[in-house]
Amino acid sequence: MSNNTPTTAPDTTTEKQDPSEHLNPSNVESNAASMTLRSGKTKRRTWYRRFGAGIIMDIRARGPWYISDWTDAWNYRVVPATALIFFANVLPGIAFSLDLIETTREYGVAEVLMSSFMAAFIFSVFGAQPLTIAGVTGPITVFNKTIFDIISREANPPDYHQFIGWVYLWAAIIHWVTAILNACNFLKYVTLFSCDTFGFYVSWVYLQYGIQVLTRQFSNPEPGYLVSIILALLMLVTSFLFQSLAQSSYFHRHARRFCADYGMPISLVAASAMAYWGRFNSANPVTLPVGPAFKAANGREWLVKFWQLEGKYVGIALPFGIILWILFFFDHNVSSLMAQGAEFPLRKPPGFHWDFFLLGVTTFIAGLIGVPAPNGLIPQAPIHTTSLVVMGRNPKNERDEEDQKSATPSRRPSGTLSRNPSQTLSLRNSIVNDLEPPPDPSLTAPDHHEVPVSVVEQRVSNLAQGSLCLVLLTGPFLHVLNLIPRGVLAGLFWYMGLDALRGNGITKKILYLIQDQRLTPLSEPLRRVRKSRILMFLTVELVGFGATFAITQTIAAIGFPVIIMLLIPLRIFLIPRLPFTSEELAILDGPTASPFTFYYSVLPTQFLPSYPPMCVILGRRKPNLYFLVSGQGSFQATDRSLPLRARITIMPYVPSFASLTLLLSMIGITVSHVPTQSEPAGGI
Repeated sequence: MSNNTPTTAPDTTTEKQDPSEHLNPSNVESNAASMTLRSGKTKRRTWYRRFGAGIIMDIRARGPWYISDWTDAWNYRVVPATALIFFANVLPGIAFSLDLIETTREYGVAEVLMSSFMAAFIFSVFGAQPLTIAGVTGPITVFNKTIFDIISREANPPDYHQFIGWVYLWAAIIHWVTAILNACNFLKYVTLFSCDTFGFYVSWVYLQYGIQVLTRQFSNPEPGYLVSIILALLMLVTSFLFQSLAQSSYFHRHARRFCADYGMPISLVAASAMAYWGRFNSANPVTLPVGPAFKAANGREWLVKFWQLEGKYVGIALPFGIILWILFFFDHNVSSLMAQGAEFPLRKPPGFHWDFFLLGVTTFIAGLIGVPAPNGLIPQAPIHTTSLVVMGRNPKNERDEEDQKSATPSRRPSGTLSRNPSQTLSLRNSIVNDLEPPPDPSLTAPDHHEVPVSVVEQRVSNLAQGSLCLVLLTGPFLHVLNLIPRGVLAGLFWYMGLDALRGNGITKKILYLIQDQRLTPLSEPLRRVRKSRILMFLTVELVGFGATFAITQTIAAIGFPVIIMLLIPLRIFLIPRLPFTSEELAILDGPTASPFTFYYSVLPTQFLPSYPPMCVILGRRKPNLYFLVSGQGSFQATDRSLPLRARITIMPYVPSFASLTLLLSMIGITVSHVPTQSEPAGGI
């Protein structure tokens, strides 16, 4: 390929494309819809034509998959995913809102359930990322309660719901402007540094709320709080027991998978039932508060007439709307990124711009009907994707069999790829390590070691769990909800918080520092980083966490979204100035989204480590179309009949050709190696 090749856009208008075409890199430049969060050099356009480009690209990218999003739900994985995420979404949402319900008296359980249903319906039916679970979070309850405390100090305070309605309206307008101006492109700067710090904060919030649920019962003269503590510990221990069995080598693999799928719901039901057994029942533990079916708190109307608010308070609501936009921009998009994390073998494209526009719609509706505004949930969003993972045979075994069949004594040509199974497997092990159970030592056949092979990407599980929230609003099910002790919710908070902490990058770095180095695997990437640099990176993360957590404990708690948002410029401008090598920084930090999301999302080149240049030809259905990928992130399309060239930043963090081969094979692309001029003929 010559550098003098003219720049032209490939013409694919004469060819009817099917959804699978969007998985093929050949459509990246010819169909701009495939790219979201894209950067790099593109055609110059008039300024007004750029408006809404990201939304249009997201809709075009995800549109061809809409029918399959419903038909692919015909899979058993949808059933346990629906049950798991229903309990993991609804009950924490209600527990988070207990303080808001009991102190403000402006909300009830009906508002929380209605908010969860509204978010699930809109994002599952209309969203581009239906795997992302949205609902009522702890930060939004802190935000709403802080606003209530502020306006309550006024001598003549405004109507709370009317004021919140304007706050949500201002936030919704900013959401829509953000999506139209393609501002979600800034997500390319969100790396594991920001996600781990924010995830660490959310995990500790779960632990804190679990403690608060119990301490609020200490003022009760009855000994019910003692039973609540016992039920919380029972819920915590039983849930982790099921999780341990799921990751062990005991019982049949179907039994272990059953423990992973239904362990938490079974623990919740069992712990709740224990409260009504024997002397526990006589202690009368405190349960969840409920109200009339489909009735708003205090008997108010569901429609909030926010337009009747006094004019001066309309302007005062604007700064609060900006703060809410900052919170949702980070919180919702990070939860979407984590739901499409690197450990999940996803196949369908994302759509951040369109989903953020829909988040503005849900925020506006929340203010209109007087419910807490929903947004993406952490850790529920990645939990949802994890529950939809399909386990299968290790691809290494299949490759080994193919290599044995095709092995010949003759030496391969220098221009072909000589696959090293151990090198190829190392990357997949790093990607699926969190989901992959340990191999059964009693089994000698390696075929029994299962790994994630796909994800059931569909819309039904999200819609179903939201519909169950609506069912829960009926009289009989509200009575059942009223039977759940608050102590069980405390145990659920502890379980979800501790489980999220176990998989957090900050926790893993701390555990590595205190681990016996003689027992640390040689394949551990952190071994290639100096301990002083690990400690320095960890200190910056903990300072960000401490600042965020500390401000939420003060009267300035409403400003905590600003602290969270500052994590992004901190990573961009401060971290690179610290004495890290490029290799150390690549190991300590990395992209959040999956390799397939990288394909559809563009990350900044300053995060790319320096690796030797390489050229790869990626085959396509049409033999005259090829693609070249270099180790520095260049992506070029070439047609033999008509030389074409396009440049797109893609595939960061590719340490070797074998790693690149594996990453691309996950999205169905076969790769053959062709050395470049700067590369020896023997290969990299």
